[in-house]
Amino acid sequence: MFDAPDPPVQPLMQSDGFAAALRLLGRPPVTLPCGLIVLRRSLAGLPVAMLPRAAPPPDLNAQLAAAGLGRVPLILSPEVPCDLPRALRIAAPRWIGVLPLAGGARARRARMHPKWRNQWRRARDAGIEVTHATLPADLSHPLFEAEQRQRAARGYDGWPLALTCAFAAAAPDQTRLFSARRGGEVIARMLFLCHGGGATYHLGQTTETGRRYHAHNLLLALACDWLEDRGHTILDLGPLDARTPELNRFKLRSGARGRPTGGSWLRWCPI
Repeated sequence: MFDAPDPPVQPLMQSDGFAAALRLLGRPPVTLPCGLIVLRRSLAGLPVAMLPRAAPPPDLNAQLAAAGLGRVPLILSPEVPCDLPRALRIAAPRWIGVLPLAGGARARRARMHPKWRNQWRRARDAGIEVTHATLPADLSHPLFEAEQRQRAARGYDGWPLALTCAFAAAAPDQTRLFSARRGGEVIARMLFLCHGGGATYHLGQTTETGRRYHAHNLLLALACDWLEDRGHTILDLGPLDARTPELNRFKLRSGARGRPTGGSWLRWCPI
């Protein structure tokens, strides 16, 4: 269940779309000479740099100095486990679900857990209408309103919704919103963001009707077909969190495999 597939070709937080969304919000990132994206933040009033979802280059000191960040504390969160000399670990690695897309729909169906596959078949035969389109850059869109209610009810956070909206404005063709309807009513949604050869499941909601008919199984399977048709080879399904065992089971039974990220590290070389 917890194998180690190849990492995404280009993590979402190192993509051009992510950088363009930050610039649109007035928070432009710093691009190192090697092309990696570094974020500027402030913690307790102190300036901090962040290198998200990327392994540091061998000449990290020189790269940071060239970007004007040589004396700023740096928080690193590598995409995969790696050695980080002269850095202090501040958070343990977390696991994410990664779903391979290459190989065709038949291969993906074969990797599904039998129960997950049966739920997908029931959803497919339940008279559910599925549509998909780019995400409008509009915070009043029902997806954003439902996500705000869901976060308040369940007590979790994520990307600021304004950042997702900015991504839709800056890179609309890299968004894909899949919606399921039954009897004219929207019963489930799933939003995917594309980046290079990879894609990420970003937001989703369902209703009691959606759960009863396993609409998310159908949406995820169809989204994988669509993504592979457009050349994407890896789908990042997000964290496997011990606090959400049912969600973890849904991700892994879809055919995804778990793999660790590199944790979070603090590195500061002021001299």
